[in-house]
Amino acid sequence: MNLIVIVSDTFRADNLTAYGNADVRTPNLDRLAREGVAFKNCYADGLPTIPARRVFFTGKSIIPMAKHGGWRPIGEGHPTLSEVLQDIGYTTAFYTDTHPYFEPGMDFHRGHTPRFPDTFDSWCWIRGQQTDAWRSGPREKFDPRDHMPDHLWNEDYNDKMLQYLMNTQDIVHEEDYFCARTLREAGKWLERNRGNQPFFLWVDTFDPHEPWDAPRRFQEMYYDDYPYERYLFGYGVNRKDIRQEDYPVLRALYAAEVTFLDMWIGEFLNRVHDLGLMDDTIIVFSSDHGTQLGEKGWVQKAPPAPLDSHDAQLPLLVRHPDGPSGRQVHQLVSAVDFMPTFLDMLGVEERPPMDGKNFWDLVTGTEEAIHDRVFIEFHSYAAVRDTKWHYYQSKGDDARQACGEAPAMGLYDLARDPAETRNVAEANPEVVRQQRTRLAERLESSLPS
Repeated sequence: MNLIVIVSDTFRADNLTAYGNADVRTPNLDRLAREGVAFKNCYADGLPTIPARRVFFTGKSIIPMAKHGGWRPIGEGHPTLSEVLQDIGYTTAFYTDTHPYFEPGMDFHRGHTPRFPDTFDSWCWIRGQQTDAWRSGPREKFDPRDHMPDHLWNEDYNDKMLQYLMNTQDIVHEEDYFCARTLREAGKWLERNRGNQPFFLWVDTFDPHEPWDAPRRFQEMYYDDYPYERYLFGYGVNRKDIRQEDYPVLRALYAAEVTFLDMWIGEFLNRVHDLGLMDDTIIVFSSDHGTQLGEKGWVQKAPPAPLDSHDAQLPLLVRHPDGPSGRQVHQLVSAVDFMPTFLDMLGVEERPPMDGKNFWDLVTGTEEAIHDRVFIEFHSYAAVRDTKWHYYQSKGDDARQACGEAPAMGLYDLARDPAETRNVAEANPEVVRQQRTRLAERLESSLPS
C-alpha cells in the first residue's frame, strides 16, 4: 500500500459534516469521510504546531513538556515515520507551506539517524505563509490599517501583517495562494513518482491557520457586508480588543478559508484518482488542532481554550481501499496513535519504540477501545479527557498569570454537556480530585489545588 497523509493546520473538526457541521461547505473532505472512516474522538497530545508534528513524526508523546520539550526539533536518534518507511524501500516526499517546519534549528526535513541524512527522499517548501521572512519590501506600499478595524490595531499586529502583505503581493489568481501551490506541487510529485511505488507522501498546508485571507468569492459565501475589500485577520490582535460585532466577520473569514482549502484538497484527490492510485493508496486527513471562534469569549488559541473540543479535537478521516465506507468510530484516539497505526496498516513489523496504539483495530473490531483516557498539554495548561469528563488545569500560579483572565481549572460533563459550556467543578469535588491526581501523575509534577 501507498500512504498519503494530508495535515491542515488549525482545522476545526466541527467544520465537517461527519462531525456535525451544517454551515461550512466542505464537499471534498465530506466525500472522503463517506468513502472512509471518521474518528469522532481524536485529540491532540501536545500543542501547537511544532510539538504536534513531533508527535506525528515519531509516535512519541511529548507530555510532560517540562521533560520532553515542546517547540524544538525532533532530535538525533528518533527515527521518523518517513525514515522507517525509507528503510523498507518506500519512496518518500514532503510538500508543505507550513513555515515553522523550517524555522532556525527545526529542520524537520533533515535526517535524525545516521542512516538517513534526509528524512524524505524529496521535499518542497512553498514560502511566504504568515510571518515567514520571505519578502522585505516595498514596505511603504502596504499598510495593515487598510485591512482591519482601528480598534483591533496594535504595533505587534501591524508588524506581523505587514510581513504577510509583502509576502502575498504577487498573488493574482486563486492558484497563486499558498495552499493551492502546495497541493498542486504535491499532485505533480505523484504524477512523476507513480512508478516509484510504494510511496509515502506527507502534505502539510498551513491553511486554515491565520491570517484568514481566502479569495473574495469564498468570503462572500458566508458574509454580505465586509467593511474592507480585503479584510485580514491574523496573529497579534489583543483578545480584549475584539468586540461582539467582530465575531460574525471572523467566523466568516475562517469558514471561507476552510472552503477554499477544501476545493484544493478536492483538486489533489482528483489527481490521485486520475492517476489510478485510489485502489492501492491509504489516504488520511487530519490537523494539529482547531481554534476558538468566540466560544467562552476566546478567539484563536490561547490557554486554556485550546484544551476543549473546539481546539484539542482533531478531525481524522481515513480512506482505506479495503476498508469500510461511511463508518464512524467514537472511541478515544490520540495523536500518538498515528505513526504506529500507519506502520501496522502498511505491514511494517520492525519499528522504533512508540507510545501510541493502532486505532485501526477499532475499525476491524480487534479492540473495543485503545485508551481509557487521553492527555493534552499546551503551554501553561494540561488536560485529561475520558468518555465522561473533560478536566483542564493550570500547571501553577505563574503559569496561570501568563494567561491573564483564564480560570485555573474546569470540569465538563461530556454526557450532559457535549459542547462543554458549563463548568461543573464545584458540584463534583471528588471527580476534580481524581482527575487532578491523574493529570499530576502524567505530568510527573504536583499541581495547585
